[in-house]
Amino acid sequence: MAMNGTITTWFKDKGFGFIKDENGDNRYFHVIKVANPDLIKKDAAVTFEPTTNSKGLSAYAVKVVPESKYIYIAGERLKLTAIKSFLVYHEEVPADTRIDKENGVLSVGVLMGSIRPKSETKPGEMRSLKKLAITTFQGTTLIFSEDEIDVDATVKLLGK
Repeated sequence: MAMNGTITTWFKDKGFGFIKDENGDNRYFHVIKVANPDLIKKDAAVTFEPTTNSKGLSAYAVKVVPESKYIYIAGERLKLTAIKSFLVYHEEVPADTRIDKENGVLSVGVLMGSIRPKSETKPGEMRSLKKLAITTFQGTTLIFSEDEIDVDATVKLLGK
């Protein structure tokens, strides 16, 4: 019966490591028992067949689950391989523009921002809004602002 787990320790030079299984137990595994050893890395998700050896719990028929080829940004599903380029830039916007509440994607920061007393914002005051523009190979450009997404965290995902 196959189980799921996560690689918690990996000794590349020794060719073995440990997987924490779905019951929270640590299982020994060896690189020769891994179907796709090039994907082995700490914190990678795996499926495997549980077994026991002389040393205790172990795993064989280990498969590293490839990382998702999709990322979700503000509800848009983007295929990582379809992204041609991305750019982070700042745009000056009126300080009193708040994103449309209908969007439903609100970060805590934005919520905190909306709770601040309005008196701080003078009419005509500008604020610098960080934006992320993503261009796909299909030639579509999607633009997200930091009011909708965590720009830095998203860029980390794109940087893979």
